[in-house]
Amino acid sequence: MSAGAPAVRGRAHGRCLGNLPSSYRDPLEPRTPQRPSPCQHPGSCQRRHRQLLLPRQDEAIVMVTACLAPQAVIEGLLSKRWSLKCPFPSTAMPSDDDTRQSFQEAMALVELSAKEGGTAAKRFMGTRAAWLPGSDIIPQDPEQAQAFHRGHKAAYGGHVYTQSGLAVCQAWKELEDKRGVKDSERLGIHTIHGYFTSVGLSDRPFIYEVTPINTNRSFSTLSVTARQPTAPSTNPRGDPFPAADASLPLNSNLCFTAICSFKLPEPHSMGISAQEDSPQKRFANILSSRSAEEWPPAPPLDIDSIVALVGADRIGTFPIVDMKKVDMTGYNADRPLHERRELLLYRLLKPLPADGTDGWDANAHVLVHAYVADRNGLLMAGNHLGLGFRFGKAASLSYTFVVHVNVDEAVLKHEDGGWWVQEACFPRAAAGRGIVMSKIWSPQGVHVATEYQDGLIRAEKEERERGKL
Repeated sequence: MSAGAPAVRGRAHGRCLGNLPSSYRDPLEPRTPQRPSPCQHPGSCQRRHRQLLLPRQDEAIVMVTACLAPQAVIEGLLSKRWSLKCPFPSTAMPSDDDTRQSFQEAMALVELSAKEGGTAAKRFMGTRAAWLPGSDIIPQDPEQAQAFHRGHKAAYGGHVYTQSGLAVCQAWKELEDKRGVKDSERLGIHTIHGYFTSVGLSDRPFIYEVTPINTNRSFSTLSVTARQPTAPSTNPRGDPFPAADASLPLNSNLCFTAICSFKLPEPHSMGISAQEDSPQKRFANILSSRSAEEWPPAPPLDIDSIVALVGADRIGTFPIVDMKKVDMTGYNADRPLHERRELLLYRLLKPLPADGTDGWDANAHVLVHAYVADRNGLLMAGNHLGLGFRFGKAASLSYTFVVHVNVDEAVLKHEDGGWWVQEACFPRAAAGRGIVMSKIWSPQGVHVATEYQDGLIRAEKEERERGKL
């Protein structure tokens, strides 16, 4: 960015966007007469959406790549051919026509027959397509929409991470059932240590293999691997995935691997439970400034330039939870990176049993938290590093989730259960990578779990140069 460039305050989120080129103009400030772009919400949305205008030559615009969205998304926005899909106005609560998937729908698994050779591995296949970051931004023209979905298939990493954990839970439950383990003696998720080894694709299922490592009464570990077929689903629509997809040739490369540990519930040793003050106490002035429902939704893609383009009031199609983002701009101002915080509030979209009904127990609720914690973390880190208007690439490399309590304390109540808090911070950035650490807090202020994620964070120019090599 050029020296002496003016600081521009973006209307999309009411905060300073930093020094931008002199050619920059507020993307929400019309420069020519505009027609309202059609909202694709099938219900009663009355919003009149302005088309998005930015000069093509503006170098401040992010060029999102690979795991986020293709360059064509931004080019489509710039050429005024594309709009943001708006399922609901920002003030609307989830309603009967909310098509966002529940945990049970998004994470649906079927067990497959064992491989020939009699290995101990249990095999599963996910039957629903992974959520696609950036899929809320769609072309208005149907042909362009088809081209977009053909070119952008990189799946949300939290999907394979969470579904891997679910496959392990199902395999472990079968082992406990065979042993006749009492409900009070069943183990709960303790940790998930995962590694993303190649990009997952949303147009084909994940195939999981779960293998026990050790199976003790009080502490057990299992490994899980995830692969995908070499070809897209046999279902022309892509979702859901039919059983026939399990017979497609599998890629020899893993896209994900993890080790999961399970632990027997037990009381606090000598009644001791120690933690820092909860965010509900530390940030009471901020959180009490409005009700949880009044905070804006978590952005579909939390990159400063994308938010400036499409606004901060879009709910999007992220499944499983309703999620809000607290405005921490004032708190973070003038603080170094490691002292900054982001607060996300979330609760279940639809009920999820925890008592064994339909096979769902408290372990599934732990996995809900793991799914949520992966969202936008590296993108928020990039914003704080000053890459929000020149973001090149973000991709998870490793992800650890540790549960600090017995799993029954991780259960989310659908009705009148309050809002859970994800407190994200960014303790380190170096060598083209960044760390995201998120603490998961219950509505009552209990520190339930911690996420620790390491991933690539690169500027657009650096990523473009790498592409030339």
